[in-house]
Amino acid sequence: MCETNGLLSERDELLLLLDITRTLDKHVELRSSLGPLLSLLEMRTALVRGMVTLLDRASGLLKIEEAPGLTEEEKERGKYRMGEGLVGKVFETGIPIVVPDLSKENRFLNRAGGRKKEDLVGVAYYCVPIKTGNQVLGTLSAERRLPEGYSEHLLKADQKILESIAAIIADSAKLRERIQEEQYRLISLQGKNEIDETSLPLAQIQNYKQGQGSAIIGTSKGIRSVLEQVALVAPSDATVLITGESGTGKELVASEIHRQSKRASQTFIKVNCAALPESIIESELFGHEKGSFTGALNQRKGRFELANGGTIFLDEIGDLSPQIQVKLLRVLQEREIERVGGSQPIKVDVRLIAATNRNLEADIKSGRFREDLFYRLNVFPIHIPPLRERKSDIILLADFFAEKYAQKNGKLIKRISSPALDLLSSYHWPGNVRELENCIERAVILSTDNVIHSYHLPPSLQSAQSTQTEPTTTLEAALSRLEKELIIEALKITGGNMAAAARRLGITERQMGLRVHHYAIPWKLYRATNM
Repeated sequence: MCETNGLLSERDELLLLLDITRTLDKHVELRSSLGPLLSLLEMRTALVRGMVTLLDRASGLLKIEEAPGLTEEEKERGKYRMGEGLVGKVFETGIPIVVPDLSKENRFLNRAGGRKKEDLVGVAYYCVPIKTGNQVLGTLSAERRLPEGYSEHLLKADQKILESIAAIIADSAKLRERIQEEQYRLISLQGKNEIDETSLPLAQIQNYKQGQGSAIIGTSKGIRSVLEQVALVAPSDATVLITGESGTGKELVASEIHRQSKRASQTFIKVNCAALPESIIESELFGHEKGSFTGALNQRKGRFELANGGTIFLDEIGDLSPQIQVKLLRVLQEREIERVGGSQPIKVDVRLIAATNRNLEADIKSGRFREDLFYRLNVFPIHIPPLRERKSDIILLADFFAEKYAQKNGKLIKRISSPALDLLSSYHWPGNVRELENCIERAVILSTDNVIHSYHLPPSLQSAQSTQTEPTTTLEAALSRLEKELIIEALKITGGNMAAAARRLGITERQMGLRVHHYAIPWKLYRATNM
């Protein structure tokens, strides 16, 4: 977050750059990543009106690639020739420009329009080149309304952070893909039929590997806290206990801890304790000797042995039986195992990460989980907040899943409609990220016009407004209708016996009589003799 003087702390600056790198990594296309990137910039630094321009090689003009808040028409007007205006000058020279008061700068063209000169008083403007080596690819610009008594240090700090972000954009694989795509298009326009495969977009020759970098998506305070804890604990060999509701991404956090650890080049073994029958879980975890039980035809190594030198992740550890809990405690204490049917201890060098959606402290009180094992596991706890507590991550995740499943299904999804975004943001997500992923996959499959609409989302997400099913009666009328139905049902059950029906409904006979009269219920019709 910004400090009171507008400056970022060194730690917050590093976190911002890390999140921007992840944002670029999580989008297949450059353009779809720039909106979230500029939103991050504004949210973390208060630098507003962020804009990225890139060179259109076909026309030779700089075009606005992304600028949150501008309409498509305004973006279309934002074209610059080399050397034209501040943007064109930065592109031409490759040198950043910092303007402390935009109202006094004649080179500012205000091409998108919509602002008067007096609106620009006290607004600082920054524009830095996006370049690789000596080649300028585009520009990144932003603005800040300067506080009273600001220092030159603030201007330099803003310029520095923008230059760092521009360097990340330039290094992004998506930008290289974009350049290659344009080269391919130009070659095609020129009528050349033979094209070297290396000049094709990386996406077209399927070299884009999804999942590189952190798989954890989010910029909320909760997720930032999780990522900070991951970065702290990953280099050590400490046992980690990850807690959180089902579907929050506990396995992803475990994978990220392993990826950042010194064991990253070694094996990462994942075990879902709830998915394994109790009769075989001991053999699965610790292995067995030949002939140790019926069907044990050969010696078999367990998951702990297979993970030797690496990391083992035990998901849903709260579902382990008391007997297996005892054996797991020994592994944590002695760092050795015994195969089923074996008598020789086997030393293992394994880093253990466990996860559960249960309240283990409550299970300890009920005797369902061993207290000593809990304290062995809970060396470094990490709690993942549910999706309903990090609403700001929903749109980022939806965007990522839309691209993921569009690519998987061979479809093009250009955007998620505003009504759909509203539904996604207002829903409480009991199934968390897993439920969101399933919803977006379904929506991608249903989409026929390159857009995810609200009606592509499951009925459980729909609102009264989106389905035009707003209540058409008052609460009083609805309650009266329900009361009448309950009285009639009670009379039917009791054969028209008013006293018995009253007792069944928990009211007095007098109240029963008044209600029957009020609703004009022909109670005699329900007498047993008339049934």
